[in-house]
Amino acid sequence: MSGTAGTAICVLRCDLRAHDNQLSRPALCFQVLHWAQHNADFVVPLYCFDPRHYLGTHCYSWPKTGPYRLRFLLESVKDLRETLKKKGSTLVVRKGKPEDVVCDLITQLGSVTAVVFHEEATQEELDVEKGLCQVCGQHGVKVQTFWGSTLYHRDDLPFRPIDRLPDVYTHFRKALESGARVRPTLWMPDQLKPLAPGLQEGSIPTMEDFGQKDPVTDPRTAFPCSGGETQALMRLQYYFWDTNLVASYKETRNGLVGMDYSTKFAPWLALGCISPRYIYEQIQKYETERTANQSTYWVLFELLWRDYFRFVALKYGRRIFSLRGLQSKEIPWKKDLQLFSCWKEGRTGVPFVDANMRELSATGFMSNRGRQNVASFLTKDLGLDWRMGAEWFESLLVDYDVCSNYGNWLYSAGIGNDPRENRKFNMIKQGLDYDGNGDYVRLWVPELQGIKGADIHTPWALSSAALSQAGVTLGETYPQPVVTAPEWSRHIHQRPGGSPHPRASKRGPAQHKGRGIDFYFSRKKDAC
Repeated sequence: MSGTAGTAICVLRCDLRAHDNQLSRPALCFQVLHWAQHNADFVVPLYCFDPRHYLGTHCYSWPKTGPYRLRFLLESVKDLRETLKKKGSTLVVRKGKPEDVVCDLITQLGSVTAVVFHEEATQEELDVEKGLCQVCGQHGVKVQTFWGSTLYHRDDLPFRPIDRLPDVYTHFRKALESGARVRPTLWMPDQLKPLAPGLQEGSIPTMEDFGQKDPVTDPRTAFPCSGGETQALMRLQYYFWDTNLVASYKETRNGLVGMDYSTKFAPWLALGCISPRYIYEQIQKYETERTANQSTYWVLFELLWRDYFRFVALKYGRRIFSLRGLQSKEIPWKKDLQLFSCWKEGRTGVPFVDANMRELSATGFMSNRGRQNVASFLTKDLGLDWRMGAEWFESLLVDYDVCSNYGNWLYSAGIGNDPRENRKFNMIKQGLDYDGNGDYVRLWVPELQGIKGADIHTPWALSSAALSQAGVTLGETYPQPVVTAPEWSRHIHQRPGGSPHPRASKRGPAQHKGRGIDFYFSRKKDAC
């Protein structure tokens, strides 16, 4: 082929989105393809299945990409290819390190003038970027990079350089809300530039190619969705415009059962199947056309948390993975693998913890409320190395995002960005507050189904007669608790909400209504 035509290779990683015609409006396109469209004759959208992503985690060698996230990723890659084909292009797929694949393509095509990619924030991704720059330098190929993973652009932060980023989220949030702007989304043409002549798109691998089996979908899952931009935009359409669920998000977001208690955008955000800026624009539109309230604001509040953890990763680099965390605290963490197995398998004998961990194992998903509790239990009640939990989440979560995952675990372990010293969740109080009738525990810990009402959260406190009547034998059909915290006793034999009760309560989960925005910024909201 002639070497005169310019070809741009767009290396896609966590930006698996393009344009969805079903919305009948311009959707957000990532800047990488947008730039390539205007600066090359041929455009090669490229996704590499990097073998380093399918090894073991750094400290404990859990599988780095487990079956739920792998399936979601494969679905997302397939969906992007189908979307690009509708626009006259396709997604080129290869197995290999991106820097090696790009080197081979530069040699093969002989016409590559630019390699384009989004910048990331953490070390493994930065190492890939360094390798890409080295390859391009050796071949005289231009490197064009963009920042596109956050709601607020890195260059628009009021904290420059990044070392000035506040170490408290509230300070960060207030500064952005009072002065920064969200950049508009980009338009994408209906027709894209073609691939370079003679280039084969390559086959999309299967689960079996990675030595994994396609997991069976558990009917109890709170996230029965598929990967890809198409599904992400359908979810937004449903949650915002078809059902108005977004208008009650703040009241329902601490739910535990079902699809609709929260937006469920996180898995798609993690792979870039939907953009935070697009969600922002849709919130603005919804607030203009329907209603603006604390719930619509709270969706943006959560997107700001996501931004914050990404910028924290930029500020602190490798320290977000350090045992001592951002605060360089010396804590005598334990590495008891037997105790850890009880936690990860949902066999701690603490029903609220066990229910959440079993949900994670069976579905790859867990509610935000559940994540906070099981992380607190592992670090504060069991005293285990926080990285054991972080790496287990990395392996199993369908919505794993490196910055949010490690940022949240540092926060829970008391060595991250938490202004409150020694924050610890009370497992019994939390169970009563958010699963007051025990329906969530009953769903995931069926061996306790015979225990009625809120008593299900503390089976060890029941009489032998009550346990026998429920068909429960502690130590046999269900474990004795591996630990009991002294503060739990204040909430045993209480109704949800705090009133003592001799037997089970018939009340449902506590409805945290009417507390207002100020409540959510209170340091006392999760007091023991």
